[in-house]
Amino acid sequence: MNIHEYQGKQVLKQYGVAVPNGKVAFTVEEAVEAAKSLNSPVTVVKAQIHAGGRGKAGGVKVAKSLDEVRAYAEEILGKVLVTHQTGPEGKEVKRLLIEEGCDIRKEYYIGVVVDRGTGRVVMMASEEGGTEIEEVAAATPEKIFKQTIDPAVGMQMFQARKLAYAINIPKELVGKAANFMIALYTAFVEKDCSIAEINPLVVTGDGNVMALDAKLNFDSNALFRHKDIQELRDLEEEDEKEIEASKYDLSYIALDGNIGCMVNGAGLAMATMDIIKYYGGDPANFLDVGGGATTEKVTEAFKIILSDPQVKGIFVNIFGGIMRCDVIASGVVEAAKQLGLTRPLVVRLEGTNVDLGKQILAESGLNIVPADSMADGAQKIVSLVQ
Repeated sequence: MNIHEYQGKQVLKQYGVAVPNGKVAFTVEEAVEAAKSLNSPVTVVKAQIHAGGRGKAGGVKVAKSLDEVRAYAEEILGKVLVTHQTGPEGKEVKRLLIEEGCDIRKEYYIGVVVDRGTGRVVMMASEEGGTEIEEVAAATPEKIFKQTIDPAVGMQMFQARKLAYAINIPKELVGKAANFMIALYTAFVEKDCSIAEINPLVVTGDGNVMALDAKLNFDSNALFRHKDIQELRDLEEEDEKEIEASKYDLSYIALDGNIGCMVNGAGLAMATMDIIKYYGGDPANFLDVGGGATTEKVTEAFKIILSDPQVKGIFVNIFGGIMRCDVIASGVVEAAKQLGLTRPLVVRLEGTNVDLGKQILAESGLNIVPADSMADGAQKIVSLVQ
């Protein structure tokens, strides 16, 4: 789950991470009032969307008067920002962060991620702050320094100081920078983050070390432990189909192809998308109905797939272990009847009660194309869609 920059800063502030003073604004008038209350000679007006690259897209402006704050707020609110993370359709700006200016002495980068190779949390740091870390990694990988953290003892002060020295933090501020890193790591672990990225971390003219930007992503599977984080969810920033899927405990991610996929199991779902691509098709979604799907759940899954106007055909690929093929077949038939399905539908069933499942499909009177294998099903749906 993603949250906005201003929300991320509020979370980090609870752990002692220094951030500039700022307020969220949903209207131009609120933006001006926020700037007045900050009483700063320089005010930053920042678009709040779930994507990076906002500055390059014109979503971050520095104002030196209240009139400029008003002008920039009018310009940015309602604007569709297109960045490398939004895709060509962009995202509409519906809220702003109004923040006090900062006397920046130097910019750095700090990021915390889970390294799947070691199964441990890794903190990365670079003195190339303010630029995309991917660009730094590609052009000058030697400028990225890492510390792998033992989960039994957590991040140690010597690791934080080592990173601070490696990225050339001024010697008199190494202690502050190290405390910043320890606090960031603590927030990452305690809030079950999947990413914590501070870009840039800045050293200020008055000797402060603070997060000028903050990106926090959270492990959705751990949100039941964090009601406070759940409350920060902005549904307007998410795909409507993905929101609907989450209501029925369906794992759904919209893609840009034209073949809808309904599969049980994440591994099989990914393999299904791969084989559709292999035979020249384009999957329209990732959809895992899970191991305990009911007829109702399958029906809802169909509705979500069909709500995508790009979908020209559907491939149902089920391996029944815990999941019974007859339940899936009943759900497919029920959904097809309810929705008046007219688009091509290919179904491949294997596993528990497979014969009964195939019988239900065959006796439904619907135009359902059976498949003998995953490859057979992929070839058939690609052919029917084309």
